[in-house]
Amino acid sequence: MHIASVLEIKNKLIPSLNRFHKTLTDLTLEYKDIVKIGRTHLQDATPLTLGQEISAWAFMIQQNTQMIEQSLDFLYPLASGGTAVGTGLNTSADFGEKVAAQIALDTALPFTSSTNKFHALSSKDAFVFVHGALKSCATNALKIANDVRWLASGPRSGLGEISIPENEPGSSIMPGKVNPTQSEALSMVVAQVMGNDTTIAFAASQGNFELNVYMPVIIYNMIQSIHLLSDAITSFNDHCAIGIKPNIDQIQKNLDQSLMLVTALNPHIGYENAAKIAKDAYLNKTTLKEAALKSGLVTADEFDRWVNPKEMI
Repeated sequence: MHIASVLEIKNKLIPSLNRFHKTLTDLTLEYKDIVKIGRTHLQDATPLTLGQEISAWAFMIQQNTQMIEQSLDFLYPLASGGTAVGTGLNTSADFGEKVAAQIALDTALPFTSSTNKFHALSSKDAFVFVHGALKSCATNALKIANDVRWLASGPRSGLGEISIPENEPGSSIMPGKVNPTQSEALSMVVAQVMGNDTTIAFAASQGNFELNVYMPVIIYNMIQSIHLLSDAITSFNDHCAIGIKPNIDQIQKNLDQSLMLVTALNPHIGYENAAKIAKDAYLNKTTLKEAALKSGLVTADEFDRWVNPKEMI
């Protein structure tokens, strides 16, 4: 089970994550100059570029890949040679070392014989740890999927700042409707991985005395999570992420209408005065500039010099 998990992660999941990271890195560079409004608490915030926004996704995947790779160090020690309870009864003293050496040779991976076979047989904490890294990856995958479907929502009544590939014809009763099916598929996989993590954690806690007999359910859920994440991330990458395009007009409209650009006035007129300007613009449905000039605290020239989204990123 140790060997199967490691090989599946190395040969299936890691390559999938690497391809996804490359796609996101390419998008980061391609859209590095597109200034858009930022959001916190699902509310308008100060500007950033679309490239900067996507760079967070790229870094998440890069870091998750590193976490998963590092967690594998705890799966390389093998229980072979411990026999029934960890004493090595009825086998030669060097059996475990020879088996591990041959497996390492066959796989080109640093498998070793565990220095404590009692632990190796009775505890499956390494699987809890490795699957924790998979769960971390899943949480970031869900964050990315949700960001994408929020940004692509609409096309006219949502945020609509990006467009995504139209993979399916859409609703059976609403012609022309395009749903974010890749985001939805990925989010469902994450739900399953979360459930698998709970199962693995519970199963690993059932190592009574010298043996954990819950190994089959642990490996079943581990392998399932690896396969699901690999396939879903590959599909999301190939059928959604690669085709992300900015909707420049909508991005500019949202940027121009944002009241949070008022933050740039803080150093010049103070937080309280800036807040009053933003509130006045909101209540009276005017532009931020109109409200600022009305306040008498800022001239038109000063507003144009101080409130420049490109200077705020």
